[in-house]
Amino acid sequence: MNSQMTSPIKKIFIFREIMILLVILLAGIVMSLASPVFLTFDNIMAILLGLSIESIVVIGMTILLVSGGFDLSVGATVALSSAVTAMSMLSGIPIIVSIFIGLCVGTLIGIINGLIIAKIKINPFITTLGMMSIVRGLLLVVTKAKNIAGLPAPFKAIGQNNIFGIQYPIIIAIVMITLGDILLRKSRFFRQNYYIGGNEKAALLSGINVQFIKIFNYGLTGFLAALAGIIMTARLGAASVTAGTGLELKVISAVVIGGASLQGGEGTVFGAFLGSLLMAIIVNSLTLLGVDIYWNTLVIGATLLIAVMIDTLNKRRKGLV
Repeated sequence: MNSQMTSPIKKIFIFREIMILLVILLAGIVMSLASPVFLTFDNIMAILLGLSIESIVVIGMTILLVSGGFDLSVGATVALSSAVTAMSMLSGIPIIVSIFIGLCVGTLIGIINGLIIAKIKINPFITTLGMMSIVRGLLLVVTKAKNIAGLPAPFKAIGQNNIFGIQYPIIIAIVMITLGDILLRKSRFFRQNYYIGGNEKAALLSGINVQFIKIFNYGLTGFLAALAGIIMTARLGAASVTAGTGLELKVISAVVIGGASLQGGEGTVFGAFLGSLLMAIIVNSLTLLGVDIYWNTLVIGATLLIAVMIDTLNKRRKGLV
């Protein structure tokens, strides 16, 4: 199997990423003229900080969409993993062990999703939608629907300390986005997802262990969702039972806007990050312009719908659908 991305696909990815960068640049120019606050250091850091948690989950979702799957339970996984981590610390378990337990919870949820989808062959939508409800219900049971506060200062430092004014969550997100993009583009193991998403039967016949990779992908996505939840809890200083609500919509929107296809076989982590950044800039711009915050959800949904329509029309034009 050729481990190198073919030249036409490379050109498509690069073209899409450049187009999104140009849109981001244009939006930045317009907003800098509309609001003097937009390009200030504090506002830029606020955008990136709000984006940091979502960006970590975006990595896993990109890999899933590339392989032809997706996960609607990531928001619930974020909440449950963070709650379990917080409860573990408050029960006297050391911070590092509590974090490990939280990561294991998220990974286990992802692996269960993967086993049901890969082994039992149940549709990812039904599987992860059901898992979302199960995990949210379990969260309410274990927390009794109450937020968990009073976390130790060393743990909160993970989400609140900074280097040269740049908070740790931003640094962690940048490192992970960079690593995730390199691995998906260059790693032989992760590049198999493009073949699975493009044509699963052909990938299976070519010797790719499709079931294992699917299970691994969902486990990795659960792990990343748990990590995002733990960092968010450290940043806020408390675990919220409403954490991650609506996150799945934001993440899927970002990945599709960034060039991934709901049919699989396309997408990059960097492109998905740019999609997240574009949406964050739009939301921040609406806030600076004094637009009611309740319009944010409408804008995110409309942006996703437009991105899917453009992707579908492009495929139809090329005779792929």
